[in-house]
Amino acid sequence: MKEINFDRILMIPGPTMVSSTVLSTMAYPIIGHRTKDYGNILEDTVEKMKRVFRTKGDVFTITGSGTAAMDMAITNTVDKGDKVLVIANGNFGERFSKIAEVYGANIIMLENEWGDNAKPQDVKKILEENPDIKVVTIVHNETSTGVANPIKEIGEIVKEYNALYIVDTVSSLGGDYVDVDKFNIDICVTGSQKCLAAPPGISAISISEKAWEVINSTKSKSFYLDIKAYKKRYESKKETPYTPSVSLTYALSKALDRVLEEGLENRVKRHKRLAKATIAGLEAMGIELFAKEWARSITVTSAKYPEGIVDSEFRGILSNKYNISIAGGQGQVSGKIFRVGHMGEAREYHVLGTLGAIEMAFNELGYNAEGGVNAAMDVLKL
Repeated sequence: MKEINFDRILMIPGPTMVSSTVLSTMAYPIIGHRTKDYGNILEDTVEKMKRVFRTKGDVFTITGSGTAAMDMAITNTVDKGDKVLVIANGNFGERFSKIAEVYGANIIMLENEWGDNAKPQDVKKILEENPDIKVVTIVHNETSTGVANPIKEIGEIVKEYNALYIVDTVSSLGGDYVDVDKFNIDICVTGSQKCLAAPPGISAISISEKAWEVINSTKSKSFYLDIKAYKKRYESKKETPYTPSVSLTYALSKALDRVLEEGLENRVKRHKRLAKATIAGLEAMGIELFAKEWARSITVTSAKYPEGIVDSEFRGILSNKYNISIAGGQGQVSGKIFRVGHMGEAREYHVLGTLGAIEMAFNELGYNAEGGVNAAMDVLKL
């Protein structure tokens, strides 16, 4: 293996930093995935995942990233020609449309300005005009733009219509408030590597009773992602239908322990606090935030570059000189914004150190930035 800097602070929107407690579980010996021992670990992990999802419905884990879970949600519910309403205000919202397009869906796009969130009344209008919409998809926390969507309010509207509600909580579950059953979410997908603070490579999906009715009447188009196969194998033997990552299951299980030990409410409060400190710090430097005030995420903050600042130079200084990684923009905002992730295992000192490095990087590039750390400290003192 080539020499790698393992001391870097990850303040990107995923993968996030993983505690040594979680990482150490991946050194446990490999056990057979068709054994009672693994079945006990898998069942325990699933039960903890249900508590984090806040659902009484079925939950399954998938060896694959969050996109695999998104794919599973669509391929098991959408037949060719079915109407799918895709609510998008960033790169990952648009990903749902790309997946649905593969399966021949009749896609209706509700596109919002990047940096703003979806409006429930717009969703209601489209559903009224298209009563035959089968599936509605939305991303709760759009990391590409630093925007959080009102999934609870939109869930209340979708419930009034004969449509399935599919929500991506890949970068919000375990960091922001999510309640699958109370929010009327039929299928919820998430990934291990964001707010749950586990290594990347494993995802989870929850399925409601209403979703099962649709799944059972939809022609499955996938072999590996056939949710019915997962249900059959889990209910009969507490196994996955295909070889899982045993080591990643260990890690996810321990990461969920940490989430539940901290408490979901406390975890949301911590993420809100770090977001508030990050925002205060950037604004004190005179940096304009990208996401609208009412739409801002609590797990990632997006900000516009001051005139004359080059993305690669700025992030290069942070990475090479200060050993901190933040993210740039994607798609239509590539090179125009930067994104600071403050989720999962992120703590106060990570945010303060990152803001200090951002100040120094901006000053080195000719933009006068100061006061960011002090402003963040004022928030964190409260």
